This record gives sequence, C-alpha cells and structure tokens, in this order.
Amino acid sequence: MPSLPPRDPCRSAGMLSVQLCSLFIAFPLAIASESCKDISEPHEEAWELGFSAALNCGISEKANVTWYKYSSNIPISKNVGSRVYQEQTWILFVPLRWSDSGIYQCVINDTTICHVKLTVLSPNECNTFGSSQVNLSNEYWQTLQLGNDGRLICYVDFPSSWIVNSTTWYKECREIRGERFSPLNNILVVNNASREDRGIYFCITTLIHAKKSYKVQTSISVNVSEEPIDERIFPKIIYPKNNSIEVQPGSFLIVDCNITDAKGNTNPRSWKVNDTLVDTYYNKDSRIREGIEVPVRNGNHIFYTVNITFFEVKMEDYNHPFTCHAGVSAAYFILKYPVPDFRVYFIGGLLGLMCVVVSVTCAYNVFKIDIVLWYRSTFSSTRTMEDGKLYDAYVLYPKTQESRSHEVDTLVLKILPEVLERQCGYKLFIFGRDGIPGQARANVIDENIKLCRRLLLIIVPDSLSFELLKTASEEQIAIYNALVQDGMKVILIELDKVPDYTTLPESIQYIRRKHGALQWSEELAHQSPCAKSKFWKKVRYHMPPQQCSPSTPVQLLSHKSCDFSTGHQEASAPHLESVMGEACS
Repeated sequence: MPSLPPRDPCRSAGMLSVQLCSLFIAFPLAIASESCKDISEPHEEAWELGFSAALNCGISEKANVTWYKYSSNIPISKNVGSRVYQEQTWILFVPLRWSDSGIYQCVINDTTICHVKLTVLSPNECNTFGSSQVNLSNEYWQTLQLGNDGRLICYVDFPSSWIVNSTTWYKECREIRGERFSPLNNILVVNNASREDRGIYFCITTLIHAKKSYKVQTSISVNVSEEPIDERIFPKIIYPKNNSIEVQPGSFLIVDCNITDAKGNTNPRSWKVNDTLVDTYYNKDSRIREGIEVPVRNGNHIFYTVNITFFEVKMEDYNHPFTCHAGVSAAYFILKYPVPDFRVYFIGGLLGLMCVVVSVTCAYNVFKIDIVLWYRSTFSSTRTMEDGKLYDAYVLYPKTQESRSHEVDTLVLKILPEVLERQCGYKLFIFGRDGIPGQARANVIDENIKLCRRLLLIIVPDSLSFELLKTASEEQIAIYNALVQDGMKVILIELDKVPDYTTLPESIQYIRRKHGALQWSEELAHQSPCAKSKFWKKVRYHMPPQQCSPSTPVQLLSHKSCDFSTGHQEASAPHLESVMGEACS
C-alpha cells in the first residue's frame, strides 16, 4: 500500500476533530449543551498544522455572534477572502498556521462569552499517536461488533455552505482498501468485523467552498466488541414515521431522516428502496441520491440527520416506500399525488361570488336609474292598473312672487306636460289646467288628489312661498292626503337650492329627509326638454311604472318625441312605440 506524503495529515496521530463550544444562555436550547468555561479554564481544541479547521459557538446560526482572539479588541474579519475569518457563528482557519494557537472568545449578543483554547499540532509519526499532552476529551470513539457488519462515520463539523466533495480513509497511515471495506462518502462500511480492525483511523475530507477546495482531517479510535451493542433504546428514528408526503410530479424534494443514537454505537444509517441502497438502486440516472450524514452531539447521545434528495419526482415514485434504516430500526415514507383541496376551491368560489355580488351591487347603485327604466321599457305590462287611480301624479306648486311666477308656470304648465305627458305618456293633474269649471276649489283638490299615484311637489326658495305652503288650503290638503291618508309617494323638485330648510313647514322637511329632492336649474329651462336627460330620468324613476294601452289616433298625433342627435322635438304620430320605448327608456 502507498505511504502518505511527509506532511500528509495521516502522519499526525495526535490530530483531534473540532469540539462544539456550548453556550450558557437563559433559555434552553433544542439540544442540551455544557456551559461556556471561564477564561481560567478554557475549552481545548487541537488541530494539525496545514489543515483547515472550524470552531463553532454551538448555537443557532441566527444568533448575533462576534469572535475575538484574546486579548485583542479587534473582531475577527468576516471577509471570505481572508485566511482566518468568521462565517455566521463559526471561525474558520484556511489553513492553520503556528500563529493561530491561542485563546479565542465567542461573544453572543454582547453578553455571553465562550472561551476556546486552540492548539496547533505539528506533524507526528504514526507510532507516537496519543503521546500529546493535549486534552483528548473530544476524540471520536466508535465501536464495531465482532463478526457483524458495521460502519464508521467521518464527522466533519463545518458550516452548511461547505460542501463535502470526497472522503479518503486511512488506517495506520495507509489508505484502506480491500473487499471487506466499502467507502460511501463519509461512511466506511466494514463487513464481518474482526479484532484486527481495532486501532486509529483517519478520514481526510475534501470540502468545496467559494469554488475552492480545502482538506480536513478527522481521527477515530475504533474498538471491536464481542458483546452485542445495546440497542434497546437507541437508535430511535424521530422522522419519518411511516407517513405519506403529498408532492407534485416534477418537484424537487428533500426529506430528512432524523435519528437519535448512543454516542458509542456504530449502527449503519442509510436510505433504502426495495432493500437496496438508494445510491445503488438509482445508480444510472442519479435522480434520487442519499445525502451526507450530519451529526450533532448531545451528551452521551448523537442526533443524526441523513437526507434523501429527489431531483425530480416522477410518477413511478408514488405509492412506493422509501425506508430510512438505523441499525435495527426502520421507518418509511410514501409519496402521494396531491389530493385537491376542496376548501381552496370553496373559499375561492365564495370570494369570487362575493366579488360578483359587490360588483353587481356597485354597478346597480351607479346605474340603478338606467337599469330600472330599461326594465320598465322592456318588460312593460299591457294590463291596466286596477288601483282606481286616474292620474299618475298630482302637481302641487305654490303661488310665488311675480318675479318667479313665469319660471314656475313654464316648468309646471309647459315643460312637465311636454316631457311626462307627451313624451312619456303619463297623465298629470295640474290644478288650474284640469278639473271641472265652477267646481269648488277644496272639492277639486280633495277628490282629484285621491285619484293620483304620486304627489309632485314644486319648491321655490323664497320666504313668501314658504308662508303660502303653511297657509294655502290646496297645499295643506294635498300634503295631508299624501302623508297621512293615502301614504302617497312624494317627488320633491327644488327650482333652486334651498339655503335653509328649517324655514319650511315640518311636513316638507320630513318629505325631503325621507325621499330626498331633485334639483332644477335655470340651465335646464333653456335646453330642449327631453325624457332621456339626466334630470328627467330621475323624475321618471320616481314616477310609477307605465302601463301600455291602446291609443286613439288623436292621442297618437298629440305625442312628440326627442330627436336625441340634435336635441329638437319632432312630431312622431306614426311612431308611438318608439316614443314610449326609446324616449322613456
């Protein structure tokens, strides 16, 4: 067998692997650890000259950690290009030099300090192994059972960003070869262990970091026992638990096997499928591979993590057990095709329905008037209302000052009949224009207002008109019938904006609060009256639905419609349906 080169790490038999430095903190860690030692008795680490080394505070990588070399107040550099630098909670030496020996302080959150004494060892001959006076409390001890198959583990404690590339095994400074030994990454499988397998083993691991390769050496003291290894409690597989995992085809998936075992046990840990190692079973395409075993010490026990990686999940992987073996313990998981989550569809459908309802409600509020008028025009009834009413609206307007008399008369006696009667076919009762001559005023009002479906009330904003509303018998009778006797719906039209409604009668204030008011402006008076304008749409919306009935030729000739392209009116006797449908839709 070939010998190692003069400076080969196998020749330094006194080399020790890195010990995790535990921290004393106020809350319990996920894995129990010892308290940091005081500066008078720092924890000792021994590494060999020329190799890469890593010291860790032994806490979560998310903690705020700063490394110092005692007695310097300058923190260790975090520049990856430096030979000695800090990465997360680690301090790395790439590689070690004589000057690196000394005491290092790990300061956590500016309060807790952990001290580590690092000793750099010179290369020693193999036969002097164990002669060093350095504390060997962190030496790896592993046991094989005589006559049985076992495994030796090469522990490499480095940050997760350092990737294990390859591992070479040595015993007594010679590379291990032979049929009984099968190196698998950081594992050395020993078949049919014999007494000659006792001794000191070295594993040299090549790590890749930032596209550079580094060498790390670990020593293992191996004993061969004739007694069965106690496995009554350990190993214990924490996960998987014979469970299933839902995953989509084509996905990338990593599953960890978490194992707790006694510190001295050498139970083999691996992933298998069909009782065959995963790496062997998928040797051709390497689509599924077993990862590197990662140990974490916890007193007399060790917590192992061995993962299995699916670079691409295929249909053939479903409903097939992938088993994690740890000595006599085994547990598996099965990949399942994802079952549709009907809750997602239900919630999505419910949200969609709510969006539709909200959208429809908002659209209806915005276009409510147009929708109602379109519906009335499209689905108008041909039956005559059997409510005993002869008129669609009773027009009530106060007698006002002379300066406003012409404006009020124009609206009441000209524009209202033009739009509502001639263009839309409504029947209005206007006192002074309608009624039997010579009939008593009070009788005319009382009898005819009961024959109307709506009360169309005109308000003129001047104090004299308000006083007339309070004293005129016509207004009092109409309002009494509308509000008290018949419960008639009131359409309130303001000729101009009323500055103060408190000066109006309480009945008018009540009507405005309940039904609102429509605003008539002087600009509308100068426009051609048309039923499709915004103002008249609002009036028609509050008017009762129209009832279509046969009309006589005289009625047809008397109706007019709007020319909506020019804003002028034209006679439209031959087009009654157009007048009733288009002009009032």
